Amino acid sequence: MRTVHDVHVAELAERAEVLLRGGHRLALVAAHHDPDAVRVVYLFVAGPPDTRTELHVRLDAHRPEVPSLAHLSFPAGRFEREMRDLHGVVPLDHPLPRRLVRHFHWPRGWYPMRPDAGPPPPFSEQEGPYPFLEVEGEGVYEIPVGPVHAGLIEPGHFRFSVVGETILKLKARLWFVHKGIEKLFQGRSTAAGLPLAERISGDTAVGHALAYCLAVEEATGTEVPEEAGRARALLLELERIHNHVADLGMLCNDVGHGILNAHAQRVREQLLRLNKEVTGHRLLRGGVVPGGVTLRALPDPARLKAIGEDIRGITDLALGHSTVHDRFTGTAVLTTDAAREIGCLGYAARASGLADDARVAHPFTLYGTQLDVPVHDSGDVLARFLVRAEEIDTSVALIGQFAAGLSAPAAVLAPSPAPGTGPRTGVGLVEGWRGTIATRVELAPDGTLARVKPVDPSFFNWPALPVALADTIVPDFPLTNKSFNLSYAGNDL
Repeated sequence: MRTVHDVHVAELAERAEVLLRGGHRLALVAAHHDPDAVRVVYLFVAGPPDTRTELHVRLDAHRPEVPSLAHLSFPAGRFEREMRDLHGVVPLDHPLPRRLVRHFHWPRGWYPMRPDAGPPPPFSEQEGPYPFLEVEGEGVYEIPVGPVHAGLIEPGHFRFSVVGETILKLKARLWFVHKGIEKLFQGRSTAAGLPLAERISGDTAVGHALAYCLAVEEATGTEVPEEAGRARALLLELERIHNHVADLGMLCNDVGHGILNAHAQRVREQLLRLNKEVTGHRLLRGGVVPGGVTLRALPDPARLKAIGEDIRGITDLALGHSTVHDRFTGTAVLTTDAAREIGCLGYAARASGLADDARVAHPFTLYGTQLDVPVHDSGDVLARFLVRAEEIDTSVALIGQFAAGLSAPAAVLAPSPAPGTGPRTGVGLVEGWRGTIATRVELAPDGTLARVKPVDPSFFNWPALPVALADTIVPDFPLTNKSFNLSYAGNDL
């Protein structure tokens, strides 16, 4: 259930506080440039039961200012900084008014999401270097890492303030791959928006495509067949498995057990080949479409069961090896209170004792008895490893449940709604493999996309990495970073 409330700017903080105290979380903030005002949409969600509440605030188009909610919600403060950098909306009394998205070469006063922004201007250095907080004291020195890294990792800059090997503070600087995704959606047809949604974060093609399609379907009043919902859930779990097994292997590799990584990647290759059989693409693109789903084949239950047993064998070997187990245990602890305050999602949250899962809170299909959400509370690398391993078992069981009764090859699609029907706005909430994905869509009068705001769980989880690394040692960074495995592309929209 989604409700929309127009709120005066003076009432915003009070209304938001009531929702947050009532168990809602802030899932999304999106600025809209209407003809006569700047409208800011705050989406709060809770569940079960599935509850979605939007607060809409209208601001002066010539001087858009909004009271900061950072004192109520840490994610709100980051959404506000992003909104200021991209839209020029000023959060009043923000406790950390530094830029978030803007790099030093963006000209002062240029806000790319404003309708009058025009083409990107020439690079410049008007705003100077990023103002990193310097930690001073006897024996303190800095280690800069990135933004260019060895291997295939995406760009991000990490600055360590350390004494000896002990990390006093880590600052992560992202948005080196900001690509204007939100602007690229504008003016596209809903069908043309799908390939863009699939590529927000390449390893989460199903999750982002599904969140986008659910939002479009709500906006157009499209009723998706129940069979299509089950098929979509199946694809979502296939995506979860192939990403989780890769992470399990690479975590072993980071503590020197390369042979287990080789076996994990061997299994992942089997899963990628299975993905291609099911949808025609190794990363499952093309399976989820507006109105339903298209399947080329269904996973063979016996084959999937064998893969699940293979993965359990690898995890048992890892956890039975004292070096691996000891290196994971107690490393980079994210406490339950810290995870809650930061607003963590997905396995990062569930490894710290928070049981939030959109499959429970915001289900788009019936999950039945096979959905077992694993939760650990130690908050260390071991917990994040265990949550992944146990989620794979749950995913294998869910795929078997959803495949029963489906047929393939088949396209299960809803009838096209009559033009102009539906509320013209919609929200999709999906438990992707990293955590809950939120996407909000608004349609123009001609049915094209007027505004699409996707939020990857990495936007919520990146701030947890420096917190978990406080008082650890520099050699813990690669292992800890992989245990969170956050998306640069999904963050740097």
